[in-house]
Amino acid sequence: MQIIPLSEGTFTIDKSKLFVPFDQENEDLQSRPVGSLLVEIQPFLVVTSNDILLLDMGLGFSHHGKMQIHQNLADAGIGPSQVTKVLLTHLHKDHAGGVSEDSDHTKLSFPNATYYLQKRELDFAFETGMPSFIPKELEVLKNSGQVVLLTEDSGMIANHISYELTGAHSPFHQVFWIKEGEETIFFGGDDAPQLQQMKHRFVAKYDFDGKKAMELRRKWWEQGQTEKWTFLFYHDVKNPIWKF
Repeated sequence: MQIIPLSEGTFTIDKSKLFVPFDQENEDLQSRPVGSLLVEIQPFLVVTSNDILLLDMGLGFSHHGKMQIHQNLADAGIGPSQVTKVLLTHLHKDHAGGVSEDSDHTKLSFPNATYYLQKRELDFAFETGMPSFIPKELEVLKNSGQVVLLTEDSGMIANHISYELTGAHSPFHQVFWIKEGEETIFFGGDDAPQLQQMKHRFVAKYDFDGKKAMELRRKWWEQGQTEKWTFLFYHDVKNPIWKF
């Protein structure tokens, strides 16, 4: 399997939930508000023998009239119409901002892809709203024939992708495993966002169930070591991919 990180850049985020671009070479993190976290925004493209998979969708920002995620794909030699499946861990704005590509948010950004997300997550996004979710950008997911709303806590997508609802970072967050041959890729979204969180036990205040998230990270890390998984970290500035 081929893995292509689609970095949208480095940002700081604080309790305002705003993602502010950060230049690591020319800016001082200490000058940002107290408690600011430094994070990468990094969807992934995974190319298997059967699919071109997009894992989460970034912030949805555009530059010079073109969506950044589309430009990142173009830089990798892939057009939006070639993506076959979009796997969404959850619908926070930094993971689902790229769902739609037009200003009216009526057109899905990947025209030939099937989108997979939890129905309960979609319902929760509309119940909760801003600032973590942007409902007007997610409206297109409600009635599209391209969208599969998962209702089970775990299951299979085709015969090489499995998912599991965790309820750790957010109430209806899910994680994915992609398997081909002897290789297993694990994508934990915000349940497993950075390498350091896998190696060190701590409860994060921004998780819905911090203790559960911590224990899941420990379990996945141990299992991944044994079974030689490849981990993809959505918010890791230095280590987006980690292979055992």
